[in-house]
Amino acid sequence: MASLPPSPYDRSLSLALKPRLGEVLRKLLPYVWPSTRPDLQWRIYGAFALMIVAKLVTIAVPYAFKWATDAVSGASHGRGVHELFGLLLGPLALTLLYGLLRIFMALSTQARDALFAAVAMASVRRLAQEVFVHLHQLSLRFHLERKTGGLTRVLERGRNAIETIVRVIMLTAVPTAVEFVLILVVFYFQFDWTYVLAVVSMIVVYLAYTFVATNWRMSIRRSMNESDTDANTKAIDSLLNYETVKYFGAEAREAQRYDRSMATYEAMSVKTYTSLTLLNAGQAVIFTIGLTAVMMMSIIGIRDGTHSIGDFILVNAMMIQIYQPLNFMGMVYREVKQATIDLEMMFAILGQNAEIKDKPGAPPLRVTQGHVRFENVVFRYEKEREILRGVSFEVKPGQTVAIVGPSGAGKSTLSRLLFRFYEPASGRITIDGQDIAGVTQTSLRDQIGMVPQDTVLFNDTIAYNIRYGRWDATDDEVREAAKLAQIDRFIEMAPGGFKAQVGERGLKLSGGEKQRVAIARTILKAPPILILDEATSALDSLTEREIQSALESIARGRTTLVIAHRLSTIVNADEILVLDAGVIVERGTHEALLDKRGVYAAMWDRQHQVEEAEETLRRALAADGAPRLEMDTDGNDGEDLLIDRDDSLAAE
Repeated sequence: MASLPPSPYDRSLSLALKPRLGEVLRKLLPYVWPSTRPDLQWRIYGAFALMIVAKLVTIAVPYAFKWATDAVSGASHGRGVHELFGLLLGPLALTLLYGLLRIFMALSTQARDALFAAVAMASVRRLAQEVFVHLHQLSLRFHLERKTGGLTRVLERGRNAIETIVRVIMLTAVPTAVEFVLILVVFYFQFDWTYVLAVVSMIVVYLAYTFVATNWRMSIRRSMNESDTDANTKAIDSLLNYETVKYFGAEAREAQRYDRSMATYEAMSVKTYTSLTLLNAGQAVIFTIGLTAVMMMSIIGIRDGTHSIGDFILVNAMMIQIYQPLNFMGMVYREVKQATIDLEMMFAILGQNAEIKDKPGAPPLRVTQGHVRFENVVFRYEKEREILRGVSFEVKPGQTVAIVGPSGAGKSTLSRLLFRFYEPASGRITIDGQDIAGVTQTSLRDQIGMVPQDTVLFNDTIAYNIRYGRWDATDDEVREAAKLAQIDRFIEMAPGGFKAQVGERGLKLSGGEKQRVAIARTILKAPPILILDEATSALDSLTEREIQSALESIARGRTTLVIAHRLSTIVNADEILVLDAGVIVERGTHEALLDKRGVYAAMWDRQHQVEEAEETLRRALAADGAPRLEMDTDGNDGEDLLIDRDDSLAAE
């Protein structure tokens, strides 16, 4: 397919590099506040109440420490042993109160977190599910432009970002802000405004340094993430093309390619951690200066008789209490800033409009006969290059129409247009007189079955992949479909039978076996309209003949559009269309086209010579008495399955 221009998605991602926290939070709010889940709303109320209680107790803890200190210091001067022992019961009780308050503070905080966990994870699940569904609604063009590894990385980071923002803001930022205010109130009433001024000055400098340093670090962190995504994409791309790498002995080249990406990731990671140490060091210096200042003020107060030793302890404890929120605020800013970037990328995907949409109030497609018509269809992937130029033809109910032509002629584009993966630039496509642009996509695709050239299976069982054609099918119906597709004998031989795993993309099966699975699930779907998109072009002649008989059985009585590479598979078609450079240059039956001695006849002569040579070679091998063997290697556990193909399935 021709290269495509940058999509709106790419522009959205560039905007995501300058995230707007307020905008992201506005988009996230409907997912955090579960308007349709009263049970989760009560959890939010309960978590908020526990947060207030926990923070009040947190403020009370340093006071208990102060009271115990004052009691001990007052009891230790000029007292006898027995009198001192009696007076120490007060400090002991206050110390016990201090311990109990700390326990209650910890328990209430943990209870708050546990109560809110269901809310946080519900928001993660809801948004992740919405993005997943939206990805399946986006057009084929979008997915052809994307690198799967990079896209899954964006989704993974997006899910983590949702959890981070919800957890950090609701469980850290809001509680620490409340605690910060309460501590300033204590300083004002317990001491005076000079303490508040000193503490606020320290906080302002601390936060200003944190924000400046964090913004500097974010550019480094962004480069690290980009290099991480690049390395991950290259790894997935290389592993998906495992066989190709082996064919060309390119292991060392792939390793070098991956290592170059990892070298960039290594360098940026080192910068990230180095910048983090500078940030932490600067924060520690600023806080220590503020802590030292207020403790010196407290010492002056003790010397002047306005403060007690317990006040000195209280100042120290309160400053330690401030340090934790301050440290959290630095962490909050860093994590929220990074999560905002990741989440904005996810929202950019959600904001990507589907190229193909159902019209408002579109009715479902009603197929009564299965009459397919292409009426003067023009299509282009790019404005500068037309792929189809005024293509018109029809496939009458029950007919089989084949489309042949050189690569790039636009054959597969016809099937994509019929499935409505793309819209024609002009012209229209109808089924039983209904313009497919005016019906729902779901109903359209429910009525069409596809056996593609390259069958990619799910990494699951054979039964799962066959049942994909109709999910509510019974086990007996799945077995019958396998029998009609002539794959039942192989399944009986395979360890596990229908429960045998096919491997990633179906790599544990041969090409012929994968095609039979595709045929079986199409049989199970039982559509009135069938598309065979070069379903046997990648197979050898013997396997092709076996597959062809199965294809003819499911095409019988159905409106069938065959996109063919090997002309021998479509000699019985009711009509053959020869497509060249987006134009139908010839049409007719096999015999009529041969009589014309035109483009089709020339293609037939070339292929016939090749097929005769293949047949001669096959017979020569058979005369030697050598059995045909195929080895299916799963690539995971090293166990290979050798199957005699003389009387069952042919090798790819």
